Amino acid sequence: MRSWKPILATILGFLVLGILCLTFFMLRGFRATSTPSAFETTMARGLRNMAIPRQERHRKNPFTGDSEALEQGRQEFFMRCAGCHGIDGSGRTQIGLQEYPRVPDLRAPATQKLTDGEIHYIIENGVQLSGMPALGSPHRVSGPESWELALFVRSLRPLSGTELQQQTSTITSAHYVGSEACAKCHADIYQRWKKTPMAKVVRDPRTHPDAILPDLATNHVAPFIKEQVAFVYGSIWKQRYFTKVGDNYYPLPVQWDIGNRKWLKYVVPSHGADWWAHLYPPDNMQRPTGPTCDGCHSVDYNIHTKQVAEWNVGCERCHGPGSAHVEHPTRSNILNPAQMDSLAANDTCIQCHSQGRPLTNPIEGKYYDWPVGYHVGLKLQDFWRLENCTLGQTDFYYFPDCTAHKNRMQGNDFVQSVMYRHNITCFDCHDVHGTGNYAQLIKPANQICLDCHGPNSPNGPHEAALEAHTHHKDGSPGSQCVACHMPKIESEGVPGAYVHAHTFRFISPAMTDKYKIPNPCTSCHTDKSTAWAENAMSHWSEVSPWRIR
Repeated sequence: MRSWKPILATILGFLVLGILCLTFFMLRGFRATSTPSAFETTMARGLRNMAIPRQERHRKNPFTGDSEALEQGRQEFFMRCAGCHGIDGSGRTQIGLQEYPRVPDLRAPATQKLTDGEIHYIIENGVQLSGMPALGSPHRVSGPESWELALFVRSLRPLSGTELQQQTSTITSAHYVGSEACAKCHADIYQRWKKTPMAKVVRDPRTHPDAILPDLATNHVAPFIKEQVAFVYGSIWKQRYFTKVGDNYYPLPVQWDIGNRKWLKYVVPSHGADWWAHLYPPDNMQRPTGPTCDGCHSVDYNIHTKQVAEWNVGCERCHGPGSAHVEHPTRSNILNPAQMDSLAANDTCIQCHSQGRPLTNPIEGKYYDWPVGYHVGLKLQDFWRLENCTLGQTDFYYFPDCTAHKNRMQGNDFVQSVMYRHNITCFDCHDVHGTGNYAQLIKPANQICLDCHGPNSPNGPHEAALEAHTHHKDGSPGSQCVACHMPKIESEGVPGAYVHAHTFRFISPAMTDKYKIPNPCTSCHTDKSTAWAENAMSHWSEVSPWRIR
């Protein structure tokens, strides 16, 4: 009989504990809004980790060090996981903050100290009694996706305090070595980058004979000869030509309109144009490109010597000086915007894809149109102020709703967007290393949008089918997300050349009537009126009338 006493005591103990837990939950209620206690969190993680089979814990990721697998994992993460975990893995999403238990921060030590095998097992099999679904299934042969996702999750680990100190010290003492030095270890990325506009912003026609697109003999606007050209600027919408006098470059007073295949005069007028124009004489040969252009068209432009580490937007423009990294590659001796918070990461792009002016101007008697002194990793706001917008007023830069209409203003748009506020970065959609897609998108535009905003998405739209949201046939131009949310209304400086707005706001037909801002409806249906567009949208039951008037 005595041998049963410990068993009975144990059973009684569990019974009492169960009654206490039941009483606690009855008094508190089963609320997902409650914050799990430290005890609950520790117990849940412990039980989860104990449930992972021993042989799974010690499995190695077959894709470690594979940059293509990492990129694939990133795309899989955006498509499958970001709705709960967030683009940055923080878990601070509408769903993540309402789950019980809370969606974990994948960047935190609790996740990062797991082995590759443990992360893979959790992804593949999910976690019972939580919101974590299984990627795999009993009747499915496991593919590479779980390992690719595990690789991406591992990449979310932030630098430690020691690594950050090493990085700061190294970057301060390192020097620039040029993009070719990166090709030894990153050959594929380097070859892709060489084909992008980033690598072809300015080219010397003596080393790139194919750089000059038109026949110079057809230029009757302001004739010049090839020998006068030190640099050719541009290859997509327009092409301009810089000549060199002394150690300065100057734009010739003519440009080639690539789309319309015609020569146009090129002189920035002194009034009603860029803020700096009236501060320089109205003669191109008295407007050197150093203060207005070269800081963004090169790596480490020196305003004193007028020398650069490298012309064009090379690797070190975004990753900082690479000498230490080339000699001994580690995470802690190179800058990587993908490892930065979204503010610093976006600053890397906004530094040049925006219209603004330096906080200090003039500098040594010259007015600069780029953020002098800024380098990746610093705070752009300490060097650069975006052009102001006055609501209700059209000016050289903005429409009355503060959507930009001038070129090179993607950053001005983007910082106003919901995307920016939710920590989306430029490279969540673009890969400056080169992809072959329009605008170096990581995949076709609609695929990018629908990865996070597919039908029935918690991020919206909430309709069950894409056609129910767009009211256009699937696959048609009107069913493209960018057609309505990123209309091409920002001029590239030559007739008919426009790029996409980046506020992601829908511009209603009523805005066209009131403020003369082009709306996507009549921009596509050019034979229709704004009244027609308003009437059509008024029959869309899911659209509030307040959004279209």
